[in-house]
Amino acid sequence: MAFLQIMAKIGTSKQAGDAAEDAALRHLQQAGLRLLERNYRTPGRGGGEIDLIMRTPDGTTVFVEVRQRASASHGGAAASISATKQRRLIFAARHYLMRLRETPPCRFDVVLLESGRLEWLPAAFEAY
Repeated sequence: MAFLQIMAKIGTSKQAGDAAEDAALRHLQQAGLRLLERNYRTPGRGGGEIDLIMRTPDGTTVFVEVRQRASASHGGAAASISATKQRRLIFAARHYLMRLRETPPCRFDVVLLESGRLEWLPAAFEAY
């Protein structure tokens, strides 16, 4: 594949990912959550990124992973959140929480966008 074709595909993937995050953010805000941070990254290699960090009205901090897939083939969007991905999210969440004076109640949510449908999975997995 030519360099320009590769760059066009990357741009398209980035735009699709940003659009999925925008849709997830709107959905969560309509449900009463407040945005704290977007695309929180840990420093260095091997760290992690959290797509959205939100707060519920009761003060729970919610670390949100947004996954988009065009179809459900190969397990779909939910299947793409592997144990390795979960470990990276947990690492990034711990890094974020270390900055706070007090640790609030927390959970890990997932928002799936697949075949034009949005599905929100509160407390999709736990830190171990």
